[in-house]
Order: sequence, then structure tokens, then C-alpha cells
Amino acid sequence: MENFIDGYPANEEAMREGLKNVLGEKKYNLYFNTFLKNYFTEPDAAYIQSLGLNLVRIPINYHHFEDDMNPGVIKQEAFAYLDSVIARCARHQIYTIIDLHALPGAQNQHWHSDNPTHVASFWIHKDFQDRALHLWEVIAKRYKNEAWVAGYDLINEPADPTGKKLFPYYKRLRDAIRKIDPDHILFLEGDRYAVEFDTFNEIWDNVVYTNHDYATPGFIFGEKYPGTTRGRYYDKDTLEKEFLKKSEFMFSRHVPVWVGEFGPVYTGDVQKDEMRYQVLKDQLSYYDKYKVSWCIWLYKDMGLQAIMHQKETTPYMQLVSKFLARKDTLGADAWGSTDKNIRQVIAPLEDLLNKEFPTYNPYPNDK
Repeated sequence: MENFIDGYPANEEAMREGLKNVLGEKKYNLYFNTFLKNYFTEPDAAYIQSLGLNLVRIPINYHHFEDDMNPGVIKQEAFAYLDSVIARCARHQIYTIIDLHALPGAQNQHWHSDNPTHVASFWIHKDFQDRALHLWEVIAKRYKNEAWVAGYDLINEPADPTGKKLFPYYKRLRDAIRKIDPDHILFLEGDRYAVEFDTFNEIWDNVVYTNHDYATPGFIFGEKYPGTTRGRYYDKDTLEKEFLKKSEFMFSRHVPVWVGEFGPVYTGDVQKDEMRYQVLKDQLSYYDKYKVSWCIWLYKDMGLQAIMHQKETTPYMQLVSKFLARKDTLGADAWGSTDKNIRQVIAPLEDLLNKEFPTYNPYPNDK
């Protein structure tokens, strides 16, 4: 539940905590039970099939399956929602990949791993790693005979600051899952948010190595395309070269490539969005050229990035429109807005930090 999908600020758990304080336990549970049952329905699966697509990657949050105050105890009732989406897709000849999108302790430094801090604690606490492994064992046991589950995307966008812990942990996951489920494909994302495979030194059977291919001119701060963004010229050739660099590990070893996420951010400006559509077309073109499978991010949101979005006239959009405008003014969503309206506040703080802490860099993807 990322903020540009549903409109709330911050990470998912912070939003849930706020709603529970306002609604109380009973109405909170009613809200989310209703939300989850209606977010992806039979018409959604039918529509995806009508587009000629045959795969849905289902992102899940570990919070949905276990409580931090009762670690390791799996909420079996939580599987009802996951079961229903898998079955719904199967009825429409759509495969599913189960994607663990938020792990205990947070596997990267950003809000989209449901991280309320800038510290990826998953990599420094073995207990968090053990809990994620146990959850995968439970998932593998449940779906090992489900033919329409294509496989398991083990860690979404891992970012290990040391660069040394990811691949050994993948080995732990592989060994544990293979004892239960020898057949489903394992999808392994590269380090530094699924772009780096430098420490991957083995090739495993029935495994697909997957990257995320977000194009710089397609970000919210992207400028003219083809053209210059943040001092660098980008065109189709540039994007293709960057994709090949991200995929070098796979191509050099002649193993399959799956782009697990890609797609531009749309601005609402017709001229700019035409350039974003061109970014998308160029990416799809070189995926076809290299026979690369892909999964766009994402299916449904509030009008920023997905192939389906809320209309401005819906009751929900009318309810949150003023709040969304305020977030945009404040630049509160790192992925979906800029700080152009508050530069007079932010710039002096940036200058101070750069002066006092010139080497501070908590994010591995910003090397």
C-alpha cells in the first residue's frame, strides 16, 4: 500500500496506525477487510486477460501474515485474500508471482518497504531474517502444488549496505524452500534496489535473476525526452545501454531475464506525458529486441503510474482531493512529487547538511 496508490502519506504501518486511532479496532478491521476484498476483483482479472497479458505479480507485506508482537505465528486467515487473487487470475489463464515486498525489519532504506526509518534493519538482525525465511516456508508449503503460481519473488528491491549479505541469504532461502517445493521458479532480485549483481557468483537451476528498469527521464523530476535530465542526455540508445548494464550478469551467463518492475511516472501535463509514453514505448521495444519478459509497475493507483487509475469524479477522489493537493504542495511523496514549492525551506537545510556531513549517504542506490 504505497502512498501514490491510495493517497495516504508515509509508510503503510504509519497510515494503518493513524486510521486505527481514528476509526477504532472494529471499523478499522471492517475497512481493510472490505478494501482487500474489493481491490482486485473478477473484472480486474478479466481486463488484464483482455490486454493479452498472462502474469500478475502480487506484492505482499509480511505484516499481513504475522504480528511483530507475536513473531513467527502465521495468521492463516490472511491467506484467504491471497488465495482469492491467485484463483481469480487462474480462471482467466493468468499466472501469478508472489512477491514479498516488505520484510521484517525492512530490506531497504525507503518507505516502500514499509520502513519508517532510513535503516534497513533486516540485514543486521538475524531474527528478522529467520522470520522471513519461515514465512517463505509457509508460503511454499501452501502453494507447492498450485500450477498457476509461476514462482516466488523472494525479496523486493533488497539494499544491503555492506553488499555482502544478500547472496548468502538467498542461499538460505533457496535451501529452505527447495526442501518443501522443488518445482516453482525462484526470482532473485539484484542488490541496490534490483540493479546490481556483482556479488552473485553462482548460477542455480530453476531460478530467474530479475532487475528493475526505471528510466531516469521517466521519474517525477524527468525533463525533456529525448533530451537532458539532470545534466545528462537521454534517448532510446541511452536507456538501452543502461538496461544492458543492469542485465550484464544474466546475458553473459545465458540465463533468462525478467524485468520485475519498470514504467514512467505521469505528470498530468499532456506534452510531458507524451514524452513519458515514448519512454515506455522505447523500453518495450528493447525488451522485445532481447526477448525479455517483463512486469510493469503497476496495475492500479490514483493517476501517477498505473495502467488503471481513479477518476477525479469518484467519491474517494473527491474525499481526498484537498489532502492530495496539500501533499503535492509540500512535496511529501518522494516518488510522486517534487519539492519545487518548498525549495526556500529545503535548500538551506541541504546546504547545512552538505557542509557539516559531506559524506553522509544512507542509501546504497545513491553511490
